[in-house]
Amino acid sequence: MARIEYLKDQLARAERLAKAILDRQTAERLQAFAAECRSELSVLTHRAAA
Repeated sequence: MARIEYLKDQLARAERLAKAILDRQTAERLQAFAAECRSELSVLTHRAAA
């Protein structure tokens, strides 16, 4: 469960920063990181439910 909470926190932070930052390249990297977190979170929550 700790990993799931960590990923939720990182996902929220990355999305929030991506919206606030002016540098397009950095914003894209943050969005890509958020997508990776979302993907891993989906896998982990699927495993936890099974």
